[in-house]
Amino acid sequence: MSAQDPAAEVTKVSYFRLTLAALGSGLIKAFNTNKTSWVGLGLFVFVCLLAALAPLIAPHDPLDQNILDRLEGPSWDYWMGTDAYGRDTLSRILHGARISLMIGLVSITAALLIGTVIGLVAGYVGGKTDIIVMQIMDVLLAFPSLILGLIVVAMLGPTITNLIIAIALTAIPPFARIARAPTIVVKEREFVEAGRALGYSNIRLMGGHILPNILPEVLVMGFLWLATAIRVEASLAFIGLGVSPPTATWGGMIREGFENILDSFWLALFPSLAILLVVFALNLLGDGLRDAIDPRLRGES
Repeated sequence: MSAQDPAAEVTKVSYFRLTLAALGSGLIKAFNTNKTSWVGLGLFVFVCLLAALAPLIAPHDPLDQNILDRLEGPSWDYWMGTDAYGRDTLSRILHGARISLMIGLVSITAALLIGTVIGLVAGYVGGKTDIIVMQIMDVLLAFPSLILGLIVVAMLGPTITNLIIAIALTAIPPFARIARAPTIVVKEREFVEAGRALGYSNIRLMGGHILPNILPEVLVMGFLWLATAIRVEASLAFIGLGVSPPTATWGGMIREGFENILDSFWLALFPSLAILLVVFALNLLGDGLRDAIDPRLRGES
């Protein structure tokens, strides 16, 4: 058996590289076929760059109050106007992007890791373990994302950490289900059976053989749920369960602007457009990634 192990390792590494190469080639081909995917990628990268460079490109301090300039409309000095405290709306949107994207990225990354492990183990082990785990996931799925997040934040308190926990908890069940389904199929394939015949441990089979084959579908789900996480965070902030003021977040800005919606519509309009832009970009990007891993969606045989 020891004489076969090196060859098996080489085969596994080669197969993994071929899988990545095929995925990369399919990704470019899918994006070229569905060119709106490039638009989504470009918009999302653009927003991320604006968020990363916010301290350098923001024209004003997002917390700097100037009562004399309160509720001013868009002008050369304030491109997106000012709020009820005289704070620059554009600067607050740029800095708010950092908070909204950070909460979304961290919460979805945590949900992806936890949910993938749960789904992978449940699908691989099967039997009663699979049934019990999936029933627990179904119970969590029965709660709408916003309602479940609202319950968690209301119990723990509106802080960034608690928002991340709440959003991650709402996203774990979908990731568990999306990881479980292909695991059940892949665990019966020949290369996994060959690994069992060579005496590989279950952890090695799950992590080294099954996970690389289900990862593309999980990543697509991650981009689509990132858009959901940003919407949930904005919704929680809108009802007063987001990050505490004066920290700028898009949902919090919409809530503050809603109080002056009749005479200062721009306060709610511009942060709403920012959320719309990011969600639109992520959905376009997710569609392109889904086309890349499923050639049937591109009309290919």
